[in-house]
Amino acid sequence: MNKIKNSVGIISLICLGLSFQSVSAEDYKLGAVNALKVLEQSPQAETARQAIEKEFAPRDKELVAKQKQLKALEDKFAKDGAIMSESERSKLERDIINQKREVTREQDEFREDFNFRRNEEFAKIQKDILNAIQKVAKENNYDVVLSDGVIYASPKVDISDLVIEYLKKSQ
Repeated sequence: MNKIKNSVGIISLICLGLSFQSVSAEDYKLGAVNALKVLEQSPQAETARQAIEKEFAPRDKELVAKQKQLKALEDKFAKDGAIMSESERSKLERDIINQKREVTREQDEFREDFNFRRNEEFAKIQKDILNAIQKVAKENNYDVVLSDGVIYASPKVDISDLVIEYLKKSQ
C-alpha cells in the first residue's frame, strides 16, 4: 500500500512539474525558418546560379552543336542511305554510332560536373544561411528557431523573411 501511495505521489509531482513547465514555456520566443524559401530567394543563391550558368555555357553550346551535327548525319543517312554504296552507308552508320556514344558520354560528364559544381556552391550558401539564421535569432532575441521538419509555422513565428533581408544586406 505504501508503494502505491509513493507511486501516486511521484506521478502527482511529475504532473505538477509538467504543468509548471508548460506555463513557463509561454515565456520563450519561438521562430521558424523555411530553409528552402530562404535558399531560393537569397541573393547569394541567384548569384551562384548565374555564375554556374556562365561557367557551363560554353560546354553547353558545344554539346548542342555536336547534337546538331549528329542530327544532320542521321538525316543524311535517312535521305541518301538508299542511294549510297554499301561501304559509304556502312561508314556513315559507324560514324553515327560513334558520335552518339561520344555525345552521350559528354552529356553525362557535363551533367555530373554541373551537379557537382552546383552542390559545391549551394553547400557554401547553406553555411551562410545557417550563420544568418543564428545572427537574426540572436539580434531578435529568439530562444528557439526551428527549421526542417516543421509541418506548419504561423506567420507570427516565421522569420524566413528576416533571414532573407539579412542575407541581402550581407551580400
